[in-house]
Amino acid sequence: MSLPLPQRDGEEVELVRTEPGSDKRLPARTRARIRAMDVLFEADMRGGLDELELLAERKIRSAAQSDFPEFAAELVRLHAAHSEEIDDLIATHAVGWTLERMPAVDRAILRLGTAELVFSQEEQPVGAVLGQYVDIATALSTGDSPRFVNALLQRIVDMQSLLQE
Repeated sequence: MSLPLPQRDGEEVELVRTEPGSDKRLPARTRARIRAMDVLFEADMRGGLDELELLAERKIRSAAQSDFPEFAAELVRLHAAHSEEIDDLIATHAVGWTLERMPAVDRAILRLGTAELVFSQEEQPVGAVLGQYVDIATALSTGDSPRFVNALLQRIVDMQSLLQE
């Protein structure tokens, strides 16, 4: 005995070829930066919730989640320690843009990128770190965001290096 085929009303469905997702795995530090950015993004979207409280929630592991990377936690703490200075730097150097007008994802990327590039004590190649934030903007935000993030973070880094001379 065979089962009846389901019946459909309406037009026939056209089969469309699908493209597989990228199998390129992001480096561990980039994934950690994304996890930290998620905390800043969520805190911002939840009306300025304290990011350190949110970080504490994220560090509690459920069976469905991987451990929250320590590097990501360090970045969130770094931002929390300098959040007002970071927002001032972004607002000062974002010609024609206010923080409120920026897409929320871009705002989180810029805040975290500024925290790491300006306030981190860890020695890292600036170009590599900046490139990872541009990659994150490419993966998670609008088509114009990578150029915007690159230009603004580069301007902030350049101005900071001039001030230190």
